[in-house]
Amino acid sequence: MSGTLGRDGDNPAVFLSQSLMNDTHHSSSDHAAISPGDIAIGVVIGRASEYFDFFVYAIASVLVFPSVFFPFEPRLEATLLSFLIFSFAFLARPVGTVIFMDIQRRFGRGAKLTLALFFLGISTAGIAFLPAFSHSGFAAIVLLSVLRIGQGIAIGGSWDGLPSLLALSAPAHRRGWYAMLGQLGAPVGFILAGGLFAYLILALSTEDFLDWGWRYPFYVAFSINVVALFARLQLVSSDAFSRMLEQRELEPTSVVEITKFQGRNLVLGALAALASYALFHLVTVFPLSWISLYSTRPIGDFLIIQIIGAVLMILGIVASGIISDRLGRHTTLSLFAILIVIFSGFIPSLMGGGDIKQNIFILLGFVLLGLSYGQAAGAVTANFPLKYRYTGAALTADLSWLAGAGFAPLLALGLSAHFGLAYVSLYLLSGAVCTLAALSLNRVLEVRD
Repeated sequence: MSGTLGRDGDNPAVFLSQSLMNDTHHSSSDHAAISPGDIAIGVVIGRASEYFDFFVYAIASVLVFPSVFFPFEPRLEATLLSFLIFSFAFLARPVGTVIFMDIQRRFGRGAKLTLALFFLGISTAGIAFLPAFSHSGFAAIVLLSVLRIGQGIAIGGSWDGLPSLLALSAPAHRRGWYAMLGQLGAPVGFILAGGLFAYLILALSTEDFLDWGWRYPFYVAFSINVVALFARLQLVSSDAFSRMLEQRELEPTSVVEITKFQGRNLVLGALAALASYALFHLVTVFPLSWISLYSTRPIGDFLIIQIIGAVLMILGIVASGIISDRLGRHTTLSLFAILIVIFSGFIPSLMGGGDIKQNIFILLGFVLLGLSYGQAAGAVTANFPLKYRYTGAALTADLSWLAGAGFAPLLALGLSAHFGLAYVSLYLLSGAVCTLAALSLNRVLEVRD
């Protein structure tokens, strides 16, 4: 690996593409052989499509929904209500995992994935057709809530096991590199969603944007889901992938059983990624709401700054794979959690300052998010015996998102508006402390066991 870094380390994009090509073709002449590169393609496709959906809704929950669905409330309260509905998907996600695990046991992985992504597409596209509060009253809010819950259930059901398969199949000395590949979907999704909204905001009048312009990104999200569905099905439903998943024992198990016998690992897994997931919304959704409420900066211009930050996040994610393979995932996660602790102390001075300080907060925050988030997925998934890894990895991700990110925009905006930005620092600090504690406890338990 050191030789490869010496040649291409100055260009992460080249290194990434060459690594995938080398790993995809470095196999026997048997065309049915599956390499880590093959698996990585499915992981990247799946995560990019899901995150585009995610950020389309997240950005709309700041820029659109307060005016369209809660015009009867002041702007702050309307945004908080919008964030409350935003959290519904994270509450529904574990429910979706449980429901669709049962569907997979009964009808197979392909049927499960098809139904989940179809449900996700319908829920997302359905939002584009919703009437405004001015037309349908509280029925519009109820419909938005139902469709948001539908998104959460579908995301929980879309778990395909490929990240776990990738972790098990990757070379031991490059597991950090392959672990970060699926995480690239987050910045890619934000760049696409943020760029689309920025274009619409700059190209349309405020009236046209709030009337019909905001609906277009949800149509696009549906189209991307259709493309991603066929791409993932082609991989996951193939005989070669199915055999490999079965050989690795990556099949669903009873939630009751895994909670009974692997409850400790579920809790540790959820807490180990808390710092990254808390930071996730504090540099994406929360700043957008803060600027829209308390700043005169043009929203379109601020979105462009965030898009630049997302590009830096890509570089941070790639760097996390290199660092993790050299230092180890435990050390890497602990190091970046400590950096998040330090970063949390500067939130009031940066977000409460002028444009330049706010830009510094966004850019530094995205870099740090890339470094930490790049290795956050499945931080302690290896603790699960193979029998429980498929379901354990899915539930761990659900719980991490719920505990770390589900209520982050609501809490951050509510605390900062009523008590000051220092409380946002405390919120992020608490997430980082939980991560450090979980990682330390996990290491102690590994030694003891």
